[in-house]
Amino acid sequence: MAAAAELSLLEKSLGLSKGNKYSAQGERQIPVLQTNNGPSLTGLTTIAAHLVKQANKEYLLGSTAEEKAIVQQWLEYRVTRVDGHSSKNDIHTLLKDLNSYLEDKVYLTGYNFTLADILLYYGLHRFIIRKLRHREVGN
Repeated sequence: MAAAAELSLLEKSLGLSKGNKYSAQGERQIPVLQTNNGPSLTGLTTIAAHLVKQANKEYLLGSTAEEKAIVQQWLEYRVTRVDGHSSKNDIHTLLKDLNSYLEDKVYLTGYNFTLADILLYYGLHRFIIRKLRHREVGN
């Protein structure tokens, strides 16, 4: 799923009216949002955090200092480890590590749903669908 599509889905799930226009820059197609009130914002997690604040749902960024740090950690994980990895071994390792981490948790920060859960889901969705389709075919 392209970053612009993810950000549009995030807007919708946050209850924001559509109206933001996204573009992409560079070889890695980094998302860019041109704001109405100032400079453009660059990067998936930067724009996503901006949208969360715009929707007055800051609790999605974490409620304690530790939770905020964990949200940031998983947002970085999304961008550095999930994006751009497409080999079967990479995907298998990512999903296995995530499964182990979540073994005693409901959400990435423990018991509170956050932006990290949303963006990690968006980032992993394509791999999970691909794996399910692969199983349906019987390979």
